[in-house]
Amino acid sequence: MMVATPETVAGDFSGVTAEHLGAKARFYRDGDRFMVETDGKDGAPHAFAISHTFGVYPLQQYLVTFPDGRLQALPFAWDTRSKAEGGQRWFHLYQDQPIPASDPLHWTRGQQNWNYMCAECHVTAIGKGYDAAKDTFSTTFAEISVGCESCHGAGAAHVAWAKAGASKTVPNAGFASVAASRPAPDWTPDPATGSPAHGVSRPAGDSVETCARCHSRRGTLSEDWHPGHPIADTHREALLAPDLFFDDGQMKDEVFNDQAFKQSLMYARGVVCTDCHDAHSERLKAEGAAVCSQCHMPEKFATEAHSGHPAGPGAPDCISCHMPARTYMVVDQRHDHSFRIPRPDLSVSLGTPNACNSCHADKSAGWAADAVARWHGPDRKGFQSWGEAFHLGRQGNPAARARLIALATAPAVPAIARATAISELQRFPSAATAAAVTGALADPDPLVRATAVDALDGRPIEERWQLAGPLLADPVLLVRLSAAALLADLPLERVPPEDRSRAEAAFAEYEKTQRFDADRPEGRANLATFLARRGDAVGAEAELKAGLTLEPAAAGLSVNLADLYRALGRESEAEAVLREAIGRSPDAAAPHFALGLTLVRQRRYDEALAQLEKAARLAPGDAHYAYVYAVALQSTGAPDKAKAVVGEALARLPYDPELLSFALDGALKARDAALALPLAERLSAMQPDNGGVAGLVRQLKGE
Repeated sequence: MMVATPETVAGDFSGVTAEHLGAKARFYRDGDRFMVETDGKDGAPHAFAISHTFGVYPLQQYLVTFPDGRLQALPFAWDTRSKAEGGQRWFHLYQDQPIPASDPLHWTRGQQNWNYMCAECHVTAIGKGYDAAKDTFSTTFAEISVGCESCHGAGAAHVAWAKAGASKTVPNAGFASVAASRPAPDWTPDPATGSPAHGVSRPAGDSVETCARCHSRRGTLSEDWHPGHPIADTHREALLAPDLFFDDGQMKDEVFNDQAFKQSLMYARGVVCTDCHDAHSERLKAEGAAVCSQCHMPEKFATEAHSGHPAGPGAPDCISCHMPARTYMVVDQRHDHSFRIPRPDLSVSLGTPNACNSCHADKSAGWAADAVARWHGPDRKGFQSWGEAFHLGRQGNPAARARLIALATAPAVPAIARATAISELQRFPSAATAAAVTGALADPDPLVRATAVDALDGRPIEERWQLAGPLLADPVLLVRLSAAALLADLPLERVPPEDRSRAEAAFAEYEKTQRFDADRPEGRANLATFLARRGDAVGAEAELKAGLTLEPAAAGLSVNLADLYRALGRESEAEAVLREAIGRSPDAAAPHFALGLTLVRQRRYDEALAQLEKAARLAPGDAHYAYVYAVALQSTGAPDKAKAVVGEALARLPYDPELLSFALDGALKARDAALALPLAERLSAMQPDNGGVAGLVRQLKGE
C-alpha cells in the first residue's frame, strides 16, 4: 500500500475509460491528483480522488478516501503485467457480474471497505478506530504497508536493545514476545524414500501462526496480536467449508494458503513457511522446484518412474503436480499449499479438480486416473484422506457418519480437518456423534475445541453448562467466546458465585469482541442474538436496526428482527420488516419463508402459501423450506400437491429426516408397505438411535 503519486501509480490516467456490464469509469489527472469518474453510492457518476495504490504485481488496485474515514477499493484495477502477458489494461474484478450501486459488492459499500477488509494485513500496527455512534472511522497505523513490527510486534525496546550494544542477556532481543521455536529439524533425505525420515515437534504459537494472521481466511476477534500467541487468540480461521474449499480440501475460493498448508504432511512433520520462503526478501530460497530439493532428492523424484513423464523441457515438476494453481482477481495465479498427491480418481468420484487435467485439459479425469494407476498401482496413497467423508456428508448421506467420526477422533488427522469433520457431523445426530463432539471439547487444538462447543447448540442448558462451562476459562480467546455464545441464556442466579464470575467475564469478552465489529452487519447480528438470549430485547432490537442501517440489503438481519418482534408479540411490525426486506432483496428466500410463517400465524393462508412456495423455489437446497411448504399445503386441503412437493424435494435431498418422515407417514397411511420400507430404512440410517423407526423397519420386513 502506498500513497498515490506519479512514482507509485502504475495505471493509465490519461483520460481513458473502462466499461463493464453497465459500469463505467474514466481515469484522468487533475493537476497532481489522480482522479476517477464513476458511479457513487447513489448510482450517479461523481469524480473521486485516488488516495492510495494497493498492490504492485500482477495487478494494482486504487483506494478512495471518504470524509467519514472510509477507504474504499475501486472495482476496476490495472493489470501491471506486460502487454505480451495480456497486461497494461484496465479490467473489472467481477468479470461475470454486474455490480450496481444497490449491490452489497458495490465499491462504495462494506464488502469493499479497506478499514475492515484489507487494512490489518496491508499496514503495520492497525487501529481500526470505528466510532459506532457516528458511523465513522479514524483508522491509524504505525507504518504504511508491511513493516518489521507487522510480524515481530512492537519494536521500540528492540531498537533500544540494539543501540545499547545488543546484549545477549536481554530476552528476545528486546521484543516483548517472539514466535515459539521448534527444535532443530533434520531434513536429511532418507535414501530409501528420497524424503526426510524424521519430523519435528511443532509448538503452539510458532512462526506459521504468525504468517496465518494474514495468510488465512479468517475473521478478526481482537487487534491485540503478539508473536508467539496462537492465531485463535485474535482470529477465527475458517473451516474447510464447501464455499471456500473443494470436498477434498483443495482451495476453491481465495483462501490465502494457511488452511491449505495445515492440511499437508509437511506441516504435520514440522515444516514452517520460512523453510521455503525468505520472509524479508519475499523470494523462495531456491528457484522453482529447486526449493523442494532442500529436503527431497531430485534423483528420486525428478524421474519418469515417479512422474510418468520423460524428463526434459516442458516436463512437469514438483510444483506443477503437487501445488496446482488457480487464478484469483482475474490475473493473480496462486498455488495450493496442501502439497497433495494428484488424485484424478477423486475427480471421477467427487468432482474435485486434479493437477493432471490442469495440463491435459483435453482428456477426461478417468483417463488421468488410469494413467496414474499404471504408474503407481491401483491403491492411492496420500496424507489427505477426508474427501469422501466430506462429500458424503454434504450430500446428507448417512454413510458419512462413521467416516466423519473417525476423522474427528483421529489425532493424526490435521486439526483443520478434525474441526471441519465435527462441523459436518451436525447433520448426523446420534449417540456416537455426541460422544465424538464431547471428546473434541478436550482437543489440544483450540479451533477443534471451539467447533465442538458450537456443536453443542440446541442441547438443554444444563447439559451445555456441564460440558462447556469449564471452557469459559479456556486459555484461548476463541474457545472462551464460543462458550460464551453457547451459554448466553444461562441464568446466572442459578450458578455458584465462583462460576458466575467466570461466566460474566466471558460474556463481557464476547460483547467486546462483537462491538469491535460494530461496523459490520454480521457483528451487529451476532451481538443482537447474544443480547436476545441474555434477555435484553431492547438492546437486540437496537443492534439489528443499526446493522440494517449499515447494510439495508442484509436479509438475514431483517429476518432476525422480525423473529424478535414475533417473540415480543409485535406481529404487524414483523410483517412490515419482512415486506421491506423482500422489496430490497426479492430473490432472498429467508424473508419469504419468514413472512409465510407470519401470515400462517395470522391465518392468512392463501398469502402464506404463496410466500412459502416462493421460498422453497428460491432455495431448492433447503429441505426445511420444502417440508414446511408441504405441511402447509396438506393442512389447507391440498395433500396431493404436498406429496408432490416432498417427492420432488426428496429427489434432490434424499436423506433429509423431515422429508423422509413426511413421505413415510403418507405411505403408512396409504398402507403402501413397498413404498414405506425404503423410506423407513433411510430414516433409520439417519436416526440410528431411534428405536421406533428401527422397529417399524422390522415390522415392514415382516420380521
